[in-house]
Amino acid sequence: MNKQKDSLSTDSKESETQHKRHFIQEVIEKDLAEGKNDGRVHTRFPPEPNGYLHIGHAKSICLNFGLAEQYGGKCNLRFDDTNPSKEEIEYVQEIKKDIRWLGFDWGDHEFFASDYFDQLFDLAVRLIKDGKAYVCDLTGNEIREYRGTLKEPGKDSPYRNRTVEENLDLFNRMKSGEFPDGSRVLRAKIDMASPNLNMRDPVMYRMLKAHHHRTGDKWCIYPMYDFTHGQSDSIEGITHSICTLEFEDHRPLYNWYIEQLGIFPSKQYEFARLNLAYVMTSKRKLLQLVQEGHVEGWDDPRMPTLSGMRRRGYTPESICALCEKVGVGKTNSVVEFQLLEHFLREDLNKKALRVMAVLNPLRVVITNYPEDQVEELEAVNNPEDESAGTRSVPFSKVIYIERDDFMEDPPKKFFRLGPGREVRLRYAYFLTCNEVIKNEATGEIEELHCTIDPASRGGNSPDGRKVKGTIHWVSADQALDAEVRLYEQLFTNPNPSKVKEGETFLDYLNTDSMKKVTAKVEPSLRDATPEVPYQFERNAYYRVDSCDSSPDRLVFNRTVTLRDSWAKISKKK
Repeated sequence: MNKQKDSLSTDSKESETQHKRHFIQEVIEKDLAEGKNDGRVHTRFPPEPNGYLHIGHAKSICLNFGLAEQYGGKCNLRFDDTNPSKEEIEYVQEIKKDIRWLGFDWGDHEFFASDYFDQLFDLAVRLIKDGKAYVCDLTGNEIREYRGTLKEPGKDSPYRNRTVEENLDLFNRMKSGEFPDGSRVLRAKIDMASPNLNMRDPVMYRMLKAHHHRTGDKWCIYPMYDFTHGQSDSIEGITHSICTLEFEDHRPLYNWYIEQLGIFPSKQYEFARLNLAYVMTSKRKLLQLVQEGHVEGWDDPRMPTLSGMRRRGYTPESICALCEKVGVGKTNSVVEFQLLEHFLREDLNKKALRVMAVLNPLRVVITNYPEDQVEELEAVNNPEDESAGTRSVPFSKVIYIERDDFMEDPPKKFFRLGPGREVRLRYAYFLTCNEVIKNEATGEIEELHCTIDPASRGGNSPDGRKVKGTIHWVSADQALDAEVRLYEQLFTNPNPSKVKEGETFLDYLNTDSMKKVTAKVEPSLRDATPEVPYQFERNAYYRVDSCDSSPDRLVFNRTVTLRDSWAKISKKK
């Protein structure tokens, strides 16, 4: 396991806060001091292979693998593959790719719940023989009706008192596939009056004649998560089973199974999940977005999946930094999305190569520059990293600038280009606008006629005069066309899961979450790859799209803008 070591810079106060022990660390250190579990620390990350991992999973990954690394232990990757109707081998492969991208590795500790199907069946048989489990013929709706409510106790199933022999016979026939799907289930016999609904004779096995991606057609019954979870932890000798808070009410059931079976007493601990504003992390709803075509796939750069974030240009270091900053607690809360963007900008600022790109081009003709001359000017690749070196950018008589960098009638505090105004062209010359050429029919500005000061080559003042504005540009003849995708939040509601009556989360989809423009970019980007982040100077950070970009079609995804609102908020605090 190799956690991302290139941690982001923080001030001493932040660093001190981040390195305080959280409650799970305190539990582990107490267990180690008392010699529990023979001094072992063994965690696990147990994803269901029924979808792609999302940003919420990142916190669990960092926590489980990070604790194992911190205390010299082990972390298993265990796929909870107990529902073959929703699982695919594609999800298994993508999950592994995402974990490695975050900087972790499980070595030879890769397991599947399906590895234990025979053992789980034997454990279920043991509970039947002990009179603690029974086969029930109630339908799913009937089971819910019999369960009762938080205010009213449930009532016993009419099949609850079947004999051990009858239950064993029926369970084996369920295993053989003699009955239709959904016609019978195996339930634990606990307490239908328990104040905890999870303890009211929960379902352990259901019938499902579905092909499994690993076990084929061997099984016609599959264990439920609550039965599989704790027993798999016990089989693997997991010392600290770490779950999110929604499983807190399931812990008594987790413990009940372990106690009744007398197996290794793994302990479950719950922590608050990572909730980000404007982000949906329900896999069921994310799947709906994919299936209904609201997004272009699980790895759409607008999706909160790790693959989508990777494609958009997020870095694993920024995600791990967010997880560390948020910390591990017992109270659910919502984290502002700007905090993640803050860590992303900090990381990209150190890594991204600076380039020039014009997203809304305005043609500029430099009237005092030679017609056929092209000169190469030196540009800095990254002012934060001297080792990144420099590159050459071509300059010629016709260039493009951003249309927003020119105003025909500029206000007082507009320090960019206007009629009779002078600006600095980044790495090039001082430029003065002399004439505005408009379309006679529409009145739209088509091009500018300007002059340069030849003595200001490299953007340096020849006589000490000051120029307030510096703008970027690209040489028209050498510029490349690139499709640039400008991404915004996928949802307009900070909490897209919380909707008004009569609405669904789909009502809060942002119709402007992606815009495409054709930009002009400097020729150094001809061989750009998805592995390298770029900063389009004065604009934003970008990454080459890993799916749609090709040698014949250059596509960039906007990762994040340059403005860091979280940093400004933090300074005010």
